[in-house]
Amino acid sequence: MKYNFLKPILILTSIFALLQLPLQAQEQINERDVKKLYQMMQGFYSSEIQSLEDSSYYDIRLKMVPMWTDFEGYWLYVEQAMSDSEAKPYRQRVYQLMLADDSTIESRVYTIKNGEQYYGDWKYDNPLEGLTLDSLTERTGCSIWLHKNPDGTFYGSTNQNDCESNLRGATYATSKVMITRQQLDSWDQGFNDSGKQVWGAVKGPYQFRKISRF
Repeated sequence: MKYNFLKPILILTSIFALLQLPLQAQEQINERDVKKLYQMMQGFYSSEIQSLEDSSYYDIRLKMVPMWTDFEGYWLYVEQAMSDSEAKPYRQRVYQLMLADDSTIESRVYTIKNGEQYYGDWKYDNPLEGLTLDSLTERTGCSIWLHKNPDGTFYGSTNQNDCESNLRGATYATSKVMITRQQLDSWDQGFNDSGKQVWGAVKGPYQFRKISRF
């Protein structure tokens, strides 16, 4: 049966358009929802299908695996790389998921000092073993604030222009995401002082299909 690529694109367009509107009444959430989101995010992802359909998108591999269990919240180790150079990720992060209030989950974003030594640690049962909290640097202002849809999926974004960035002439970056059990859609963009986009996808989010849990 031929897959209808247009339907998910239309759905995603609607979801991401909603992120631009003032906050409406949100679904109530609790700690169980934080754990659910944490489990949904874990896995290996690929944007290969999207790249074959539209050459303006690259074939990217995204890996998110569980790590620490001894600290507050739920922690994920994240690597993102081009499909032809997975051993050299261009983005390496640690995410910390926490309940912010009764309708919001905060995903805090951290970089790793001297993180190159941990490239490929997603392969191991205990990734980043030996790493300490003081080895992380929080990207202040870059948290993703997530809410739950009635169908159990999650969506969210950074807060306006709070996330500073100096990449390719940008002064701030924004991120918008939608997360289902089988897909994670992410739209990262960088803007300069005048609000002009200087990096990131233009048409819409990257569509990362889950190819295995981990």
